[in-house]
Amino acid sequence: MPEHSGQVVAYVRVSTIEQNPARQHAAVGAVDETFTDQVSGKSRSERPALAALLRYVRAGDTVRVASMDRLARSAVDLAQIVAELTGRGVRVEFVAEHLTFAPGDADPFALFQLHLLGAVAQLERSLIRERQREGIAAAKARGVYRGRARKLTGDQIAEARRRIADGVPKAHIAREMGCSRRVLYDALAGRGAYAAARGSTELGDERPGREASEGYAMTSAAP
Repeated sequence: MPEHSGQVVAYVRVSTIEQNPARQHAAVGAVDETFTDQVSGKSRSERPALAALLRYVRAGDTVRVASMDRLARSAVDLAQIVAELTGRGVRVEFVAEHLTFAPGDADPFALFQLHLLGAVAQLERSLIRERQREGIAAAKARGVYRGRARKLTGDQIAEARRRIADGVPKAHIAREMGCSRRVLYDALAGRGAYAAARGSTELGDERPGREASEGYAMTSAAP
């Protein structure tokens, strides 16, 4: 890639806190700062790390993303984010697609690729969701649909409650049980896959801590 001034800033997004972003980190390579969202990213308002990145970058910087579908979930959103960044003097690089958008660069073929690849990715996600809905409907019709598998047993959930009552941090319990904090919160609150398992006892506030609820992280390169 050509030389440029300013910092190289990476944006990484995984849909859940259980997904491993290692491949995206490897794809973007050595960078100065990394902003990581741990959310599905259906809209820009749901991605706090992206908002933080947009506030952080300055003219002359480069935003590097492993692939287009990590930056946006729709072709319109993708084009808007790229236009906003390049309009502020920031380069945008997509590693998988081998595309770079520079400030003042109005290459019509590159713009066509941006819209085309973004639209294809959006269509693919829609088709996957449709196939999932059809598969669930068919499984329900056959009486074999059981929903998402539970990672914690009833005994483990009861043990977690006892340990929380004893003052053990939930993050520590989740690590020992080999699950994410979100899974533990859902199990304790009877949400998601654990909805049917929730007892009659009322639970306290099981909301995640500030770092989990914000759903993003910023990391700096080592000096």
